[in-house]
Amino acid sequence: MMSRRGFVSSAAVLTGAAVVSGRIQAAGIPEAPTTRTTAMQPPVVPSSGPDYQPVATLNGWTLPWRMNGDVKEFHLVAEPVVREFAPGMKANLWGYNGQAPGPTIEAVEGDKVRIFVTNKLPEHTTVHWHGLILPNGMDGVGGLTQPHIKPGKTFVYEFELKKSGSFMYHPHSDEMVQMAMGMMGMFVVHPRDPKFRRVDRDFVVIMSAYAIDPGTYLPKVSEMTDFNMWTWNSRVFPGIDPMPVRLGDRVRIRIGNLTMTNHPIHIHGHTFAVSCTDGGWVPESAQWPEATVDVPVGSIRAVDFLADNPGDWALHCHKTHHAMNAMGHNVRNMIGVNQRPLAGDVRRLVPDYMPMGSEGTAPMAQMQMPLPDNTLPMMTGFGPFGPLEMGGMFTVIKIREGLAANDYKDPGPYKHPSGTVAYEVEGPTPAPAKQSPKSKS
Repeated sequence: MMSRRGFVSSAAVLTGAAVVSGRIQAAGIPEAPTTRTTAMQPPVVPSSGPDYQPVATLNGWTLPWRMNGDVKEFHLVAEPVVREFAPGMKANLWGYNGQAPGPTIEAVEGDKVRIFVTNKLPEHTTVHWHGLILPNGMDGVGGLTQPHIKPGKTFVYEFELKKSGSFMYHPHSDEMVQMAMGMMGMFVVHPRDPKFRRVDRDFVVIMSAYAIDPGTYLPKVSEMTDFNMWTWNSRVFPGIDPMPVRLGDRVRIRIGNLTMTNHPIHIHGHTFAVSCTDGGWVPESAQWPEATVDVPVGSIRAVDFLADNPGDWALHCHKTHHAMNAMGHNVRNMIGVNQRPLAGDVRRLVPDYMPMGSEGTAPMAQMQMPLPDNTLPMMTGFGPFGPLEMGGMFTVIKIREGLAANDYKDPGPYKHPSGTVAYEVEGPTPAPAKQSPKSKS
């Protein structure tokens, strides 16, 4: 569970991203909260200052802060972590405060923030505040705008939040390795006007991709294209939290993309509009309805919709390989091939051999075959009507009447009203009607 150890007095105000050293300064660094739970933690409702609807981070949490005068102080710790992608598979990653991705940072437009960053990695690092407008010396590009943060050192970043919107944080120091190891997080700045674009539920997702061979625990950090774990908040289906929503709620989903490719994110049963990017708010007059939004590399798309259609509605990447787990890309296509004549001969060499794939891959999801250590089935998950045959970037928006305003507990499967479920036609299928011959003119 999350640790909220007591915060102590402030460090001296520093004018740039600078190292914190010495007993007097170090004594003023706030303790760093940490968590290793994979369940979505309740949103942190503001207890003072401007009102806002706090965000809910799927399989994650919001980083607590302390007030020091008129400054909000946060503490990030860059460190090795173990992240469970879904039950049955874990990975050795790098992250922040016990998790990868790191906790969501939440603040309000106009806030002054002071963010301490302690490096517990085996190499140097920095933090870049993606999309935020701030002084050049706070931008977090190692070697260009600041010295790298060496192992064991703590730096502090200070800036005023000039605009509201959806942003990210990630290293700009050995970036290829550190981001491939999971170092990233979301940074949400709420409008100072509590009525501006307000929604009833606000979810946060950041997308990352990993190449992890079955039986291993470490991502291949040099991989560019051949990934087999496509994750939301470093989780894959069926390990991704559902999104419980009250019928009639206005809902926002903020989706960040720090993978190596774009992702067309598709919603079922509704349409949405892009309300915000990492560049700022999209004017309402410039929005249009979509059922799929493409999220480019290094970008954020926040989408808003009215949850006016009850049910269990899928939300997923529409690149089909991205809704699979541990997918091998060199598997031969055996559809339509009768393998039975060869099965006996092969079993004499491989006793446990089973001919698969002649009729597609769906039977693999149903058979629950033994797997190598530390990997997941390519297609998995079960629902009230059988196997879901999904994985990767997939979850369910569960829209229900009567949920409490801040109730994020899983309400269970949807109970369909009578006569609203697709059903099998009994009896023989009627032959197609013959068309009458055309009359000759």
